[in-house]
Amino acid sequence: MEQAVNSPGSNAFVMPDGVGDWSGRRFGAEGLSGGKRGVVAAGVQVEILQDQFPAAFDGPWNDLLSRAEVPNVFMHPCVLRAAAPARRLTALLAWEAVPGGKRLVGLWAFAIGKPHLSVLPISALCAPATEHAYLSAPVIDRDHLDPTLHAMLDAIAEAPGLPKFVALESMSGEGQTYEALIRVLHQRQSLFSRFDAKKRPMLVPGSEPESYLEKALSGSSRKKLRQHRRRLGEKGRLETAVIRTTADVPRAFEAFLKLEAGGWKGRRGTAIVCRPEDAAFARSLVATLAHTGDASIHVLQLDGRPVAMQVVLRAGSAAYTWKTAYDEALGIFSPGMLLFEDYSKAFLADPGITFIDSCACDEASFMAAWRERKLVIDLWFDARGGASAKFAAVARVQKAYLPLRETAKRIYLSVAAIQARVRAPAASWPSMPKRSDKSAPPNDTLARACKT
Repeated sequence: MEQAVNSPGSNAFVMPDGVGDWSGRRFGAEGLSGGKRGVVAAGVQVEILQDQFPAAFDGPWNDLLSRAEVPNVFMHPCVLRAAAPARRLTALLAWEAVPGGKRLVGLWAFAIGKPHLSVLPISALCAPATEHAYLSAPVIDRDHLDPTLHAMLDAIAEAPGLPKFVALESMSGEGQTYEALIRVLHQRQSLFSRFDAKKRPMLVPGSEPESYLEKALSGSSRKKLRQHRRRLGEKGRLETAVIRTTADVPRAFEAFLKLEAGGWKGRRGTAIVCRPEDAAFARSLVATLAHTGDASIHVLQLDGRPVAMQVVLRAGSAAYTWKTAYDEALGIFSPGMLLFEDYSKAFLADPGITFIDSCACDEASFMAAWRERKLVIDLWFDARGGASAKFAAVARVQKAYLPLRETAKRIYLSVAAIQARVRAPAASWPSMPKRSDKSAPPNDTLARACKT
């Protein structure tokens, strides 16, 4: 059995020679189907895996997290293993040679298919690679950004079984990794196009964690939360717990799934349990991450019954508030916001956390109380160098389509809101003002016109 070793004079996790495809040979007559391939460029070798992501890569992954600028939990090998049965997944693993073997310097995973919101039926390498994932950034050693990205794009360009277009949804829109990607695309003269850009709330613990929430929430908001907490506590024993153990996290996650399904997501059919494949993926993901201490669940309990729950995923020093749910029957007490206050305090007090990504779609949620912001963008590019008439045409069509789609969405929502008001029972309509017996004032033109 192959064993990983530590290289002399280094704390790096090193894979011995012979593990994976270090020779760069192609496996199988049909290219990448069910196999793997190695591509060497600039001292970095890229190994392409499809559908199979052995646990042997978990050790190198954990070591890479300590060296990565973006410790993206949604690129975790166990996430890929949980999703692989239901999706066509491809992962690029970048290695550098070190004494005694090789060291992982990059990992980027994709699903092959039509990009989200694409108006054209094109095939692309799409990231995030799985459903219920909220960041597409590659995990790359901060000291090997440019050569690793060059090697990864070379591997995509040269692989006969892979699409050449790459579509990134919720890509980090700032920072060293993003800047390196744009720099490499310019150097290769590869065409790329930016689409949607938005700012996502995030929490970065500072030097004064005690005063963070006091500055983030207004005095009236803090007072209202105290009132809600007191009134909800009058209904029973109110307490917050953090579920962390390998045995308890999966059980608590089942309670979360039930709580989520009992709310608006269940009514809309978007709760995790509404799709068996989503439920299987989520259960496998949470259970596997719980084994390594990278999944926990914060719970607000009333007499031992969960009334709000937050699932948190970890990747190195980064935390991700992945999924949240609350008891809508107690909505007047804002249980979700009360739990938000509790886990924010817990994050601020944790010295092992450098930042917490809200995974929120925008700044409209209650998580906007976190003061920091993370820019995320949708980015498409052609992995091949040089001009691409096909990509240029696809990008133009997509850029023209997205504003039209947004306009149509706003109109649809406005019409739906009007229809909902019309269908509402008459008893719920606001009462009409009673007619006054007093005559209209002389200068009330409208009133005089109505009398005539």
